[in-house]
This record gives sequence, C-alpha cells and structure tokens, in this order.
Amino acid sequence: MNINPMNFVYNLKYMGLGMLGIFIVIGIVIGVTLLLNKVTEKN
Repeated sequence: MNINPMNFVYNLKYMGLGMLGIFIVIGIVIGVTLLLNKVTEKN
C-alpha cells in the first residue's frame, strides 16, 4: 500500500468546497425558516 501525504493537501480544496456548500445549505434553511415565521405570524 502506497501512502502519499501530499494527497491530503491536494484534497483540502475539495474538502473546503464541501464545507462551504454545507454552510450555504444551512444558511438557506435558516433563511427560509425565518421568512416563513414572519409570513405566518399572528398579530
């Protein structure tokens, strides 16, 4: 089995993009939830 430690460094870009995507989706879910709370609140 051949292990190349530089492959981890090369994959950091893809891991960072994945984390960014997760945070964007979480932000969209929070935004939609807040918007629905504002639209459906009772006076």
